[in-house]
Amino acid sequence: MRTLPDHDLGFNQRDLGHGAAETVLHPAVMVALLLAIALILWRPRKYAAIPVLLIAFLVPRGQEIYLAGQHWYVLRIVILVGSIRLARAKFQIAGGLNGVDKAFILWALYRVTAVVLTNGVGVAGEQVSFLIQAFGGYFLMRHLIQDDADIARAAKAMAIVTAILGACMLNEHFRNLNLFGYLGGGRLIPEWRNGQIRAQATFGHSILAGCFGATLLPLFFWLWKSGKANALAVAGMAGSTIMVLMSNSSTPVLAYTAGVGALFLWPIRASMRTVRRGIVLALVVLALVMNAPVWFIVAHVNVVGGSGGYDRAFLIDVFMRHIKDWWLIGTNQNGSWGYDMWDLSNQFVAEGEMGGLVTFVCFVAVISRSFSRLGKMRKQVERKEQWLLWSLGAVMLAHIFAYFGVAYWDQTQIWWFAFLAMISAATATLQDAPERAVKQGAESSGSPDTEAWQPNSVSCSPGLWPAERSN
Repeated sequence: MRTLPDHDLGFNQRDLGHGAAETVLHPAVMVALLLAIALILWRPRKYAAIPVLLIAFLVPRGQEIYLAGQHWYVLRIVILVGSIRLARAKFQIAGGLNGVDKAFILWALYRVTAVVLTNGVGVAGEQVSFLIQAFGGYFLMRHLIQDDADIARAAKAMAIVTAILGACMLNEHFRNLNLFGYLGGGRLIPEWRNGQIRAQATFGHSILAGCFGATLLPLFFWLWKSGKANALAVAGMAGSTIMVLMSNSSTPVLAYTAGVGALFLWPIRASMRTVRRGIVLALVVLALVMNAPVWFIVAHVNVVGGSGGYDRAFLIDVFMRHIKDWWLIGTNQNGSWGYDMWDLSNQFVAEGEMGGLVTFVCFVAVISRSFSRLGKMRKQVERKEQWLLWSLGAVMLAHIFAYFGVAYWDQTQIWWFAFLAMISAATATLQDAPERAVKQGAESSGSPDTEAWQPNSVSCSPGLWPAERSN
């Protein structure tokens, strides 16, 4: 039986009994953590997401408290504190449990079950950490981000974070020094590749740092387009671009290009079905004319010198050829399939090898259902409101491109959770459309039951789902 390293698990989920043998907590981080706890617990909900996001991305992931033989990472402490607030609010989330939430829940539960069955009860502690991080982080974001105003506030906070990280990664590039390394729990001297510095700031790897910046740019574009905070939006876009460039990695560049390219497709938004069919047709043609499988297109991608495009294509190829080994409950033998096959530098491959075909399908379902909700909602709102939905779709496309080159295993996962929460918040009223139609019909017919019709008769804001609601 092998011990699963962090990057194999897809999340920063070393169990509570592994890690450094002492507390690694800078005094400044301790003060920031205490302040964040107070703000999360006692400030109004609409402001509570800000300290969560600031702590998640401005504190090196290795900062922890070693107590009673257990390792309590700062990010995990914040999530646990946020879960207290979530429980106090009786699990109040925008729009109730939707299709994305259900796919996410099934994904996490089957993944944990598969990992334990494959590796034995010895990894149960790691999976407890996984569930804390996954369910706690995801539903905390679902609770804190519930409408367009919350999305705008979170975007502003992320713009501040990205501007700071971009400036620090620029310094890291020119001075060969990661300022966040002075806090502890992170790299002080950055990694080099082919004579180039690969800046990473607070993240676990330079690729993850670059992908974080790349996938945020469409959101900052919406912030600028909406006129809600032009200066912050410009700072965020500048920070995103700098993070991508200073990471010196191909995957972030491709994700950045995908996000920007999706924004430029706005004029032909009514013809996206034709575009999708064209992409499928192009892949079919390539599959017919190429000597190698179609996924070897990735092997020809080398935006930055020394890119591992071929390695990633080979990883997919080996993954597909060994489907009989992982389809049921994943596998722990992938390291024996070939050179470097232990390195799951592809989120889709990681899902399959960690949890089998069900986990893989559920993860894809989270993505496809998110796209579906955005598309359906866009058809129901005015042109001005469509830009948020279109921008979120561009962010999703950027994430997909990033997933072909890396698996999120550090705090980048919190951005993924926050982003999914933004989609649910932006489309929270989608499931109420039939009810609105019934109400409008009742009003037009003068039905005596019109006064009694109250789809949200419980004492909460429209679109929220407290525990008391029967449905």
